[in-house]
Amino acid sequence: MSESDAPGAPGADPASDVATPPGARGRDPLRSSRTGHAWIGVVALAVVLILLVIFIAQNTRSVTVSFLGWEGHTSLAVALLIAAVAGLLIAAIAGSLRILQLRTRVRHDRKRRAA
Repeated sequence: MSESDAPGAPGADPASDVATPPGARGRDPLRSSRTGHAWIGVVALAVVLILLVIFIAQNTRSVTVSFLGWEGHTSLAVALLIAAVAGLLIAAIAGSLRILQLRTRVRHDRKRRAA
């Protein structure tokens, strides 16, 4: 048994007496991972979809919707969901434009500093 294999030696895992890689010391084996984040996302999406199904089932009353001269009849749930999706799209477009603006500014600042 060499000195590095001795219990309590640096680099040795006290639970299994197997040397651990130098970068792995102090890491929590149950730390978060991409798979864990994906699982949380799937569970959150399932909850949202269940709530959405309940919302649609409870709001089946027909309503008249008018927009820029167009008029139609649809269920209240569909009208509200279309309005919510349209709002999300508008927010996503505005956010994307702001991100592009900031990236352009950073790129110009980097070029100016490099020159």
